[in-house]
Amino acid sequence: MGHHDEQATTRTGGTAVSDLHHAVFDSPVGELTAVGTSDGLRALYFDAHKRRPTGETFGERDDDAFEEVRVQIGEYFAGTRRDFDLDLTPVGDGFQKKVWALLARIPYGETRSYGDLAVALGDRNLARAVGAANGQNPLSIVVPCHRVVGADGSLTGYAGGLERKRFLLALEESDETRASRLF
Repeated sequence: MGHHDEQATTRTGGTAVSDLHHAVFDSPVGELTAVGTSDGLRALYFDAHKRRPTGETFGERDDDAFEEVRVQIGEYFAGTRRDFDLDLTPVGDGFQKKVWALLARIPYGETRSYGDLAVALGDRNLARAVGAANGQNPLSIVVPCHRVVGADGSLTGYAGGLERKRFLLALEESDETRASRLF
């Protein structure tokens, strides 16, 4: 096996590292890094993301890439987009992907508890496992893990930090909900 063949088999989550690329762009919650391949978006990380991989290459930086991600994120922050229509290719195990699929179905402006998600998976005892999978979600904002709260409605840990979680939930809050808190 030659050097080239050996290099071609270096893989990260099933994708050759050389196929990965990333773009960095600004948002109202700070700098975001989009990572993926021509097949889709693998990750969207905050600049101070608690679970941002270390030592993993995101491939070549290409700030012209991920234009559709940039556009849809911009629309989300402008209040004109509630759902994302992107090809997503997150790396995770089967259970994590089931949880992430549930997260993606939490409606804009609503929240669910870890227990709610566990029940949706068929076993209330899975709440802790759901929490762990939620914490490993690599697609911040797009797969809305910020919409998951504690059983009592309290804000719980968020890889982007609780201030970002608070900001995202406030952004999604309806005018009716805001008005009801005034009285």
